Amino acid sequence: MRQADGAGPAHAEALAEDVIIWASLNGLLVGAGDELRPRAAIHAPLSVLPVPFPRASFEKAKAAMRIFNKLIDRVSRDGAYLEATLQAASEFDDFTARLLQIYNATDDWRQQRLSEQLVLAINRSDYMLDEPSSTLMQVELNTIASSFGCLSTQVCKLHRYIVERAGQPELVLSNLPENDVTSHLADAIGTAVAEFGDPGAAVLFIVQPNERNSYDQQWLQYAMWERHKVRAVRRTLAQVAQQGSLDVGGALSVAGQRIAVCYYRAGYAPTDYPSEQEWSAREMMERSTAAQCPSVPYQLAGAKKIQQDLAGSDTVERFVDSAEEAALIRACFAGLWSLDNPDNPETQDVLQQADMQPDDYVLKPQREGGGNNLYGDQLQQRLRDPKGLAAYILMQRIRPPINRSMLLRDGNILEVDTLSELGIYGTFVGRGDTVILNAEAGHLIRTKAATSDEGGVAAGFAVLDSPYLSD
Repeated sequence: MRQADGAGPAHAEALAEDVIIWASLNGLLVGAGDELRPRAAIHAPLSVLPVPFPRASFEKAKAAMRIFNKLIDRVSRDGAYLEATLQAASEFDDFTARLLQIYNATDDWRQQRLSEQLVLAINRSDYMLDEPSSTLMQVELNTIASSFGCLSTQVCKLHRYIVERAGQPELVLSNLPENDVTSHLADAIGTAVAEFGDPGAAVLFIVQPNERNSYDQQWLQYAMWERHKVRAVRRTLAQVAQQGSLDVGGALSVAGQRIAVCYYRAGYAPTDYPSEQEWSAREMMERSTAAQCPSVPYQLAGAKKIQQDLAGSDTVERFVDSAEEAALIRACFAGLWSLDNPDNPETQDVLQQADMQPDDYVLKPQREGGGNNLYGDQLQQRLRDPKGLAAYILMQRIRPPINRSMLLRDGNILEVDTLSELGIYGTFVGRGDTVILNAEAGHLIRTKAATSDEGGVAAGFAVLDSPYLSD
């Protein structure tokens, strides 16, 4: 239970006011979503106090991140594996099929540059504690648009301030781990730009129109400049299509500015490609010498179907260096099942179990960004129609412990039972077969009402939080 429990309404209001003022003074903000005032801001959705989290599980997740970075890089380089694993899903999922189409259309260019292609990855591995098994289980691994890292840096500072200043008597400051995702991400991008070799080149942030989460992104842009004197330009995919060009050697320019890195904070959902010009822009960037964060193969390597397949027999072992590394990765996996072949006896068994006990499973499509998964009755109904099931994976329902939390959204306090999800960031820079950087890069906690199935902050389901470590 959080230490705010038992506090009266006046104390809760005072704490909330402290949180809102600190957030406003320290850039812990999101866009207000006001169409009449598009630049108006409000505090990010927040928890008032940090959430209890087991220290051993936290350290386990951190220790696994560098192996996950290496694993996903090697998967992204195995085109035959990507195509074979995603083939069935692509037959029923147009978005996955289109990404594979770009992958194949740019493969000649990729093969010509294998020894010199610059790679930058910003990944995030998300976990929940499973209370029945006392195990930390991976929810998913994100390879594109892993957001809220910079705001999470600020949340940890906020909670340290609140715990120390408000004098929460049972909270010990040393149990709040330091967290500087902002510097880690800025340093990874700075390393990639330096490796690109043109000091005048910029980082292209691919963003959505009317982006509400621009403050998280602007913190990163600020840190890139302060730490590395690297400039950023922000464009939508449509603007890249209109303003971007490649020279004969593959150098990318946007509105005359040479680009060293294309960093995607959009492009993860079909809605980001409303017309052919957005797809044309994606293919143009994929054909450039700029580092893609992520490249199309990296984005494909983060697909739910790949996650499920890696959990299968002996697959992880193909991509890591030792049995010890494979064991650490496998210790993170929840139960995952393929639905490619509904007539397979093993698949029939799990489908029967899911039909009888739908609340024990989650049905996941090949989508990112929150709000896409199917639960309960919706899961049951979808599983009863075998057509197109190959576009989904079936996952064990993780049962995290319940806490009591005070949440703040749009200035309003809500005290409610909650569940929390831990994310660990990882950064990777390489050129050809040479690994230049492989690092664990800080953490994120998202907390949501225990009655909510989905967990995205930007999607409106969760708030930003930080861990209070317990032994």
